[in-house]
Amino acid sequence: MEKEQIIEWLLQGDISVQYQVHRDLLGNDRKDLQQRIAIKGWGKQFLSKRKPNGHWGQGFYQPKWISSHYTLLDLRNLNLSPGDEKVKETIELILVTCKAEDGGIRLGPSTSVHSDVCVNGMFLNYATYFQTDEPVLQPVVDSILREIMPDGGFNCRTTRSGAIHSSLHTTLSVIEGLIEFQKARYTYRKDEIESALRSAEEFVLMHQLFLSDRTGKIIRKDFLNLAYPSRWKYDILRALEYFQYSGSKWDERMNPAIHVLLKKRNKDATWNVQVKHPGKEHFEMEKAGKPSKWNTLRAMRVLNHFKIEKATTNPI
Repeated sequence: MEKEQIIEWLLQGDISVQYQVHRDLLGNDRKDLQQRIAIKGWGKQFLSKRKPNGHWGQGFYQPKWISSHYTLLDLRNLNLSPGDEKVKETIELILVTCKAEDGGIRLGPSTSVHSDVCVNGMFLNYATYFQTDEPVLQPVVDSILREIMPDGGFNCRTTRSGAIHSSLHTTLSVIEGLIEFQKARYTYRKDEIESALRSAEEFVLMHQLFLSDRTGKIIRKDFLNLAYPSRWKYDILRALEYFQYSGSKWDERMNPAIHVLLKKRNKDATWNVQVKHPGKEHFEMEKAGKPSKWNTLRAMRVLNHFKIEKATTNPI
């Protein structure tokens, strides 16, 4: 398909996809479409699963993937209107009832002292997107910044098993949260957040997004599988999308991941959802192994940002 045909196909998708296509591929921020995400399609379905106690699932983190935490992350990625009152109420509930002693968000009653830095990064991402007041997010930021590792990244296992090397999974979740906090123009610990972003980005780039910095071999083959939703799990498209969303300039160390992404493009210029992460779902947005409007949109955003058309093209 030609680009115009792909866009036409994307615009036949859910209202959330339509909105992001208009904004990111056509340069037309259709706020009228964004307002309809809550009352039509996937956004409406997610919101309908909210319980009278203000949570989804069994509370903040259980079960995966229908808990409040992962549902709020899904709604953030749909680009639901940031001022949605029901979502804001749930985030306020979490902040009141789920705070750990270290300032982060505890996963459950048995984890009162140490929070999980990966979850804190994801929480900061959607809580900031949904316009949570800066002062109440400051303890979460503090808990994250205390977790920076000597190699520049983050690892949620530092408080559990004493990890000494950062994790791409955790690092990406954290920088997605920090970049959202930065984009909101919040000023709390601004310079330290900027420094943490640069060091963590360098950690990802040092690994060329999926290769060992020591051996040059693929760290994990599942890093190359294009999932959606991503949940907490790292993959190259999610990493490339971070660099696109953050407005980063091209770095040659992204090239191996770009080549993998281009090789995964179907003959009709779409991309599939290659895998689904096992767990409960409120409903299925797209089927694994089939052309995906989400992943096609996400890949096109990346390629447009870095001005890439073909595998042999040098980004500028």
